Amino acid sequence: MTEKSPPAGPGEQHRALLDAAVRAPSSHNTQPWLFRLEHDAVHLFADRTRALPVNDPDDRELTISCGCALLNLRVAATAAGLRAACRLLPDSDTEDLLATVHLAPGSDGAGDAALAGEIGRRRTLRKRFDDRAVPPAVLRDLLRAVEDEGAWAVVVDGEAQRQAVASLVSEGDAMQWSSPHWRRELAQWMHPRRRGDGLALAGIAAPLAQVVVRTVDMGTGVGAKDHALAENSPLLLAIGTAGDGSEDWLRAGQALERLLLVACGHGLQAGYLNQPLQLPALRHRLQHQLGHDGFPQLLLRLGYCDDPGEASPRRPLDTVLVAADDGRHETR
Repeated sequence: MTEKSPPAGPGEQHRALLDAAVRAPSSHNTQPWLFRLEHDAVHLFADRTRALPVNDPDDRELTISCGCALLNLRVAATAAGLRAACRLLPDSDTEDLLATVHLAPGSDGAGDAALAGEIGRRRTLRKRFDDRAVPPAVLRDLLRAVEDEGAWAVVVDGEAQRQAVASLVSEGDAMQWSSPHWRRELAQWMHPRRRGDGLALAGIAAPLAQVVVRTVDMGTGVGAKDHALAENSPLLLAIGTAGDGSEDWLRAGQALERLLLVACGHGLQAGYLNQPLQLPALRHRLQHQLGHDGFPQLLLRLGYCDDPGEASPRRPLDTVLVAADDGRHETR
């Protein structure tokens, strides 16, 4: 008779949930999250030591990234047979506490459980997609995924609208690359893969890439490449929210990650063209192009790719855990 392994204790089970959470995407792969575990709860904190003050001065994208991690945590909990009751911004006196997830036996989300298998298969693509079109039924699933998390999505459709949005992307590239401060911040997050975070490069290439990025304005070339990606992607869409505060950003992140997991289940991957969202003047113009009264938060392209490549590196779980007696991350 084969001896069965003992069931995972609460600590091991919680760590399995966190392993799913930290696979979420984040700007420059900064992984700006921390977690504190209790027997029946997980607390999610923003790690603002990993912020991008030039690229993301209001921590908007940082909070969106944490929202992505939160959605992964919820999905993994459902797959583990747990009910996850999530409360956003539970303590107004603790700014860094973004969410508390209370866990209890019993799951009522079969659909979410099915998504858990896609967490490890999701990738961020920077190359061009195949030319295959996204079927209407798949598009409906993607839009529903966003709406299920309290956000909205607008498909960028038609040649004129695509051209206008693509031009905003390339204009954003030019503005960002012209800034030495922005280039310096980007270079700081170019790391050898063994570091476990940042924009991973082969070990010998990282120092050279950092020097080039810090000193050379490549906005024209990067802008032309991104303009072509925006023009030619099978699907280009924006995700937005009714408001523009921390809770809205958390909802946008959860909507993004749910969309990404649903997309992955259909064989799709995604890449980001968020330059217009990172510059206030361009964000307003993008809002006008989308024809929506709400606040656009993300611009992404989706499509098919037979070889999505390897996942971006992640830091060890122990580096994102904070102790219950850590005074910097108290909960009340």
